[in-house]
Amino acid sequence: QVQLVESGGGLVQAGGSLRLSCVASGSILGINVDAWYRQAPGKERELVALISNSGSLDYADSVKGRFTISRNNIGNTMYLEMNSLKPEDTAVYYCHAMRVSFATVNNYWGQGTQVIVSE
Repeated sequence: QVQLVESGGGLVQAGGSLRLSCVASGSILGINVDAWYRQAPGKERELVALISNSGSLDYADSVKGRFTISRNNIGNTMYLEMNSLKPEDTAVYYCHAMRVSFATVNNYWGQGTQVIVSE
């Protein structure tokens, strides 16, 4: 059993900053927390930022230059530094983790943390 717990969300004014954290616990052998997603009301969940297996970083065009994803060396803790926040960044932010074992890929999700950016 793997648990992902996000924290750091909240209410912030436009132009402000937040730092989200995601910690994986439980049976984390072979786990890599690797991506942040978000889902705004009435919209589909979208990828915000990703750390690939090689360590390269990728971002949605809408957050490039404002958000920074990082992860600890163990691979069980991940962060999302969000700067210059805009009202359109308002969403529930979810942490994603993956474990690949032989031919099986298991995906794990946190419960989400709410980010609200006011005008």
